[in-house]
Amino acid sequence: MKKLSVIISSFCVMLSYAQKVSDYKYVVVPSAFESFKKDNYGISAFLTKNLKSKQYTVITENRGQWPEEANANPCSVLNADVINDSGFLRNKIVLEFKDCNSKVISSQKGSSSIKEFQEGFQDALSKALVTIPVSKPVEITNYKQEAYVVEETVKPTPQISEPKSQASKAERYSNGKINLQRIQIDASQFILADGNSSVPFATFKETTKKDVFRVKLASGESTTGYFENGNLVIEIPKNNDEYSKEVFAPVK
Repeated sequence: MKKLSVIISSFCVMLSYAQKVSDYKYVVVPSAFESFKKDNYGISAFLTKNLKSKQYTVITENRGQWPEEANANPCSVLNADVINDSGFLRNKIVLEFKDCNSKVISSQKGSSSIKEFQEGFQDALSKALVTIPVSKPVEITNYKQEAYVVEETVKPTPQISEPKSQASKAERYSNGKINLQRIQIDASQFILADGNSSVPFATFKETTKKDVFRVKLASGESTTGYFENGNLVIEIPKNNDEYSKEVFAPVK
């Protein structure tokens, strides 16, 4: 018997340190917030103006209008949300900022005694914004590559196990426009990543059905993926609550 040191690359899903709002340059401010369906009370415009004054670059929900830098790394973009938390006598809001994994990295409360809704909500939001620092962007990625050494025994006649599923048979996939590398995180999940930049395109987790996966895209959206005729298919969400099929064929 002899020992063989094998270098194995793996992807850790979370950063080794916590992000702050000021670490980000780009913030998505939606045109309307879920808690204010009937009337936005000018909150989106008010939040946009204040974030710009703190040197953030405010972008829309439409990724087709994003700057190239933000599109290349969606995890460098924060998502803003304003939640109506009003009581009987006061207008109250909660200002939240979420990262590309929908994790809340900042939550600030604000309240106002002004009873008029538009003035009251904007006054409450201005108080919540007081603690939001000026943007001082750093490089953001929610996946970090690490290397470690595993000692394994090499036998004269090693056993070769059969692949668990179709996911084990291919290392690279392409849809004709981009080439992605499959990287196994553990026994139940893997990611597709751009081999040139190591930016994750999507994370796949097994379901109870063979070769069907829960998928989280780099944009933070959740969807479904599956194998079909040897190809890896991802259902991409569209703006009208419909889905399109993105087919990735194995690259030989």
